[in-house]
Amino acid sequence: MNRLLIGLALVVLLGYGAFEARKLVAGPEISINTPKNGSATSTALVTIEGTAQNIAFLTINDAPSYTDEAGKFVYRFSPPAGYTVITVAAVDRFGRRAHQSVALTVVTYCPLNA
Repeated sequence: MNRLLIGLALVVLLGYGAFEARKLVAGPEISINTPKNGSATSTALVTIEGTAQNIAFLTINDAPSYTDEAGKFVYRFSPPAGYTVITVAAVDRFGRRAHQSVALTVVTYCPLNA
């Protein structure tokens, strides 16, 4: 009976350890929610929003960035007119890397003076 309880406790403990270690094994994960890839905008200020999990360091277009406790990041910048690619990159504490890119077109409209 005692061996059965010890064996059961050991199985539960190992299972819980494997469940918690899954994030360490998975490596960094990045998801960009907005803007959508291939979208176009005419605004001067573009907001990049998304989530990054299992990271130690995050960059957006090679500039350091930060996440909140839930892994959400927000980055605002003024891109030049035309085609722009935004790249979000992350490194976990073991040196594994991940990146996600989104392309958008910034269209500028010049009003005509009558």
